[in-house]
Formats: sequence, C-alpha cells, structure tokens
Amino acid sequence: MIWLIGNKGMLGTELSILLEKSGFLFVGTDREVDITDLSAIRGFVQAQKGTIDRIINCAAYTAVDKAEDDKDNCRLLNAEAPRNIAVTANEINAKLIHFSTDYVFNGRSNRPYTEDDATDPIGVYGLTKRDGEIHILKENEQSYIIRTAWLYGYYGNNFVRTMLKLMKEKESVSVVNDQKGCPTWTGELSETVISLLKAVNINTIPYGIYHFAGEGEITWFDFANEIYNQAKTFGLLKNDCDVKSCTSADFPAKVKRPAYSVLDKTKIKKTLGIEIPEWKNSLKKYMKIRMQNNA
Repeated sequence: MIWLIGNKGMLGTELSILLEKSGFLFVGTDREVDITDLSAIRGFVQAQKGTIDRIINCAAYTAVDKAEDDKDNCRLLNAEAPRNIAVTANEINAKLIHFSTDYVFNGRSNRPYTEDDATDPIGVYGLTKRDGEIHILKENEQSYIIRTAWLYGYYGNNFVRTMLKLMKEKESVSVVNDQKGCPTWTGELSETVISLLKAVNINTIPYGIYHFAGEGEITWFDFANEIYNQAKTFGLLKNDCDVKSCTSADFPAKVKRPAYSVLDKTKIKKTLGIEIPEWKNSLKKYMKIRMQNNA
C-alpha cells in the first residue's frame, strides 16, 4: 500500500485523484501526522500493520520569501521531515518518492541543468530542499527524488490562478522578463509518478534523482502572455488586460530567484520511456479543465 503524505496540497490532491483512478491502494494524510516528529511517523506506520511498502512525500514549506525569516520551520519541513520519512521508509523496507525543486541550483547556468550538476542554492528555501535531498539519499537507498519547477495546477494557489485573478481585476499586469524556466502542470507530473509506480512494481527503474518539467524555455512574462491569450480563447477572461514586461529589480524580494532554472529531462524520458508535452499544450489541457468546471 502507498502512503501519500501531503494529500491536500496542490500536487497531493491531484495525485490522490489519479492514484484512485489508476487502482492503487493508498492512504493519504496531511497535518494529522506530524512528519517533523519521527515517533509520530513510526506510530502511523505501525498502525497500518505492515501494509505500507511505498511512500510519496508531497509535503513541503514553499513560501520562498517567508522562509528567510522563518528558517527553523522551513528546515523542519524541508530537511528534517524528509530525513524522518526516509529513516522510517528504510526501517520498513519501503520505496520513497520525494519532490524537490530547481531552487537547489543558483540559476547562473546557460544550459538546462542535469541531475549531475552541482547544487548551489541561493536562499533558505533552496538550501533546505537541497539538504532534504541529501538526507533522503543517505537514509534510504530505495528513493526517487523528482526535481520540478514552476508548478501549477487546478488545486491550490499558483502562478496561473494568480494571473487569471489579476487579469480579471486589473487593466494591466507587470510580469518579470528576466527569469527563465518552464511551467509544469501537476496533472502531467502526477501521470509521470503513476508511470514510475507501475515501473517500480517490476523493479526496473534505478533509484536516484530525476528532473521533470514541461518542455520549453520561457520567461514568466512569456508564460503570462500565453495565460492571457488562452484564457481569452477559452472564455475564461472577458475583459482586456495589458501584460507588461518588467525586471526582477522592479519587484524587490527577500531572496533572489534563480535567473535560469530550466531542467534537463533526458534522464526521466529515457528511463520511463515517456514523452513530455510542450508547455503550451499542457496549459491548454489545464485551461480546458477550468472551462469545463466554469472556474
């Protein structure tokens, strides 16, 4: 049985739905199990009476700016909790799937980052996520770490939802045009996790770090423009809104964002035998869902 941790978040909710549709037996938890407490994790696992053989951890501290002033809580959730989960997974001989981020890199590359590139986080959030990776790989050899970037989905707050809200309310929005990456839809990331789970059942996938994100290389400004165009096409936005370009300096923040966070997906595509859709096509699928649900 699978234990899905963080089942009420943006990714966790999507995964819950897809796990059920795919016929996987799983139990989901959110804050009712304190993953920063090793004894609480062990107690939950023991209560399942030996049924858990795979764990998926979707829980994380993701407030990048807030983390600079909330270092202890950020470290608890992003570094110590993954260590606790990995320790317990090792004790029960369970495979672990954990999600990490492009923020483990410094953003100064001029080519997509591979899994073997050296990490060099530039803020508390990225540092704690990097440390979480290290703890997991040390404590449980049967682990898969999936780094992703620019995540958006139907459930929870994200860039697409924020842009749609602002575009409905304002005559113009300003979006940075000096940070490059690639949007990742939780629906497709979840489908990839399902593919991994099915492959793991026959033990064909090497453990370690993998990268997954949408295909392409764009700026947040490019992304916002496409959100606007597709929202108009699908009838999700009735009014006009001017999408303006600006720089990161126009939006001072406690921590600098990576200027370049494109991830190389060659490894996961070859290993799982999957194709990753171009980011605009993924966004269209997402917009269709919003249209069908009048959201």
